[in-house]
Amino acid sequence: MAQNENPGNSAPSPRPPQTWLTRGVLGIGFTSLFSDWGHEIATALLPTLLAGLGAPAAALGLVEGVADGLSSFAKAVGGWLADRPALRRPIGVIGYSLTGLSTFAFGFVQVWPQVLGARAVGWMGRGIRGPSRDVLMADAVPPQSLGRAFGFERAMDTLGAVLGPLTAMFLVSTMSVAQAMRWTLIPGTLAAFCFGTLAPRAVQHAAHAARPAGFLASFRGLPPGFVRFMAAVFLFGLGDFAPTLLILRAAALLAPSHGAVAAATYSIALYTFHNICYALCSFPAGALADRGNKRGLLAASYLLAAATFAGFWFVSASVLGLGLLFGVAGVCVAAHETLEKALAADLLPRESRGSGFGALATAKGIGDFFSSSLVGILWSAVSPAAGFAYAAVFTAAGGTLLLTARLRD
Repeated sequence: MAQNENPGNSAPSPRPPQTWLTRGVLGIGFTSLFSDWGHEIATALLPTLLAGLGAPAAALGLVEGVADGLSSFAKAVGGWLADRPALRRPIGVIGYSLTGLSTFAFGFVQVWPQVLGARAVGWMGRGIRGPSRDVLMADAVPPQSLGRAFGFERAMDTLGAVLGPLTAMFLVSTMSVAQAMRWTLIPGTLAAFCFGTLAPRAVQHAAHAARPAGFLASFRGLPPGFVRFMAAVFLFGLGDFAPTLLILRAAALLAPSHGAVAAATYSIALYTFHNICYALCSFPAGALADRGNKRGLLAASYLLAAATFAGFWFVSASVLGLGLLFGVAGVCVAAHETLEKALAADLLPRESRGSGFGALATAKGIGDFFSSSLVGILWSAVSPAAGFAYAAVFTAAGGTLLLTARLRD
């Protein structure tokens, strides 16, 4: 057990251990692996499930957008609660359990609004657990290893995102989509078990001796530089839509030349490739950030994401061209999912990391709500090109703001 994994009521721990790959970090990594394995099975099959229920493209955008929006508010509450060390592990277990149960519920829906309800519950669980997990991770490693630790967690998470679509393809070859959804209960349960038994115990810092601030006061006390960082993340999030819309884009482009069944298979394979690139690049992105400029690398990933969304606007019905775009998109996600958290941990004081991580996730989640919903609406009401153009503009704006904002006062 790592030195810093003390119960919340123990004596203060002066510093995290000098190695970053502790049992607790491994525990969070395996939790993320199993959780993403389960909900990525559902993500890969969600467009097919909704299509079978007669739902339009706008419904997919609404499902993802509303779920992300509710998740963002849950992250704010989860962040505030995460400033209380004793609550971090219980909140994580509850959150991972809710996500696993929600994807299991997809196997029993009859109309698409039921999908919306189940996704909303699952993503609220995902939201409330996130800040606790991130604070436990940030406290468990030395400051110079934050990028590697978060990169490792993202890599394990994305290994689950690779296994999820592959498992989905295997399951739907032997059973219905609804039956396949029910198998997500197994990895979802394993995620909650791993977090409850292996995640680091909270570090009790001297700053925690005082009574935690009230809900609103905890957010008002965040550093001004961190607030400016959140503004850039929010602007980027306004264009960073859910990846299920990329799956839908690939399937729509390939269906006329390959047929609906083959196009669905290709689109899931492309999403799997996206997640392989995500998994392979997460740890290198974090390790590179530990040696260099986190802000510059993160801004570069934002601008590259904007170029990738523009590419989905112009791409033809080519598996090779789509594969290139899916791969670059995976690299971008690896970078910004890892570096946002590592940079946030650098900017936040330890005693308010919970509120800070929650506020950051909320800002990003609100952006995701608007982006997924608006891209889906523009897709249905105007054209897919309009949705991707909107996404490219706002992600580029987020990268530009991040490059120019003053993050340290």
